[in-house]
Amino acid sequence: MEFTKMHGIGNDFVLIDCRDFDAMDIGKKAKKLCDRRYGIGADQLLLLLDSSIADYRMLIFNADGGEVEMCGNGIRCFAKYLVTKDITSNTDLSIETQAGIIQPRVREDMVEVNMGSPILEGKDIPVRLDGRILSKPLKIEDRTFDITCLSVGNPHCVIFVDDVEKFPLTTYGPLIEKNELFPKRINVEFVEVINDREIKMRVWERGSGETLACGTGACASAVASVLNEKTHRRVTVHLAGGDLDILWGEDDDLYMTGAAEEVFEGVIDL
Repeated sequence: MEFTKMHGIGNDFVLIDCRDFDAMDIGKKAKKLCDRRYGIGADQLLLLLDSSIADYRMLIFNADGGEVEMCGNGIRCFAKYLVTKDITSNTDLSIETQAGIIQPRVREDMVEVNMGSPILEGKDIPVRLDGRILSKPLKIEDRTFDITCLSVGNPHCVIFVDDVEKFPLTTYGPLIEKNELFPKRINVEFVEVINDREIKMRVWERGSGETLACGTGACASAVASVLNEKTHRRVTVHLAGGDLDILWGEDDDLYMTGAAEEVFEGVIDL
């Protein structure tokens, strides 16, 4: 099976063209393919399929084997893959995902993605609370966190901290991810506000653990920063793997711009 390894500011992916194969059968092998010692190694597996409602369809599997709705860095890599592999000559694309149709635009080394509007109603995220979850207290063992929750195609819990580098993410990330408040588990972002146009973020991804970057997490953090009156609607999000430009437009849509790069190609026996 041919594959391509790509990354979006350090968030890495294995991409496979499944238009002539059983995608769900390959998806079942996500855990093996993403294993960094016994497989190719990646945060997620991205599968290309045909679509009847968009240009193409993307399926996403986490490193633990679970299928997920959306990945911001993944959609940028997916779009870049379609163009650089000459699968399409279009640079303005529509991609079917479990989170709906996403529209990336490939512009040389950068890809801009219209991520759609954030979902703020608790039951739709989903969170077991009514209404908007804006700076609500959540007690986790010995600490109480003020959480802001939303969905950007997948669920996110954003927490503001004073020093994100020193924060014990690997202690509290998994505890929050699996808290009973979140019926489908949740991605957790810890955010330090630098100024009203810059934030710094670390992420604990549902099913993958700490990663170098998360595009939907960056979008969620930008929205949470605006809702909590900490930043303007356009911010630069600094992540361990690099920077993303996020704009929460007046049309309520989120626009994410960042890099997407091929690492290598290969063939693996499945």
